[in-house]
Amino acid sequence: MKPLSTTTRRLEDTLVGVPFAYYDRLSRREKELYDRSDRIRRIDLPRAEALRPVVEVLRQGLARDERKVVEAAAARLVEGITKSLGVEPVEVGVLAVRPSLRAAELHGLYTREEKRRARIRVWMRTVHYRRVVAFRTFLRTLLHELCHHLDYELLKLDDSFHTEGFFKRESSLFKQLAVASAAWRGRRSSRSS
Repeated sequence: MKPLSTTTRRLEDTLVGVPFAYYDRLSRREKELYDRSDRIRRIDLPRAEALRPVVEVLRQGLARDERKVVEAAAARLVEGITKSLGVEPVEVGVLAVRPSLRAAELHGLYTREEKRRARIRVWMRTVHYRRVVAFRTFLRTLLHELCHHLDYELLKLDDSFHTEGFFKRESSLFKQLAVASAAWRGRRSSRSS
């Protein structure tokens, strides 16, 4: 077997088990927090199956381009998750076209302010083509923003870093809510045929 080149080894070192690039710029306290966040790989929902019909309403609302239906379903889903986990509620808003930044599109936004309820904002249309985003993208964005809330309220972290553990927690929620649903399984298997 041919040995790996130096470039390939460096690439593998970068991709496997190494914190994101900003890690080196963190203070010692922030690195401890980052590492703690990174070790938490999933969030188990006590009653995920009870929330799957809401996920289906969300999917149908996106398919029909009905913002109010999508917003109501997103709010019900987030409320169901926060209640089942026993954490503070969060306000959810679904807006039409994503705002654009210089180098990217903003998919979602989580904000916290003292003496106000935390807020999640997600957008259901792309900037350039103004098309409704795909169900999977929308749900993952919603859960991503919710994970920021859960970092503070459930896990009691002082900050919410984008660690590998953070993204695994997001994926664990997605898998419990969407992948197990019959509608999602059917769509995935028809694409792979």
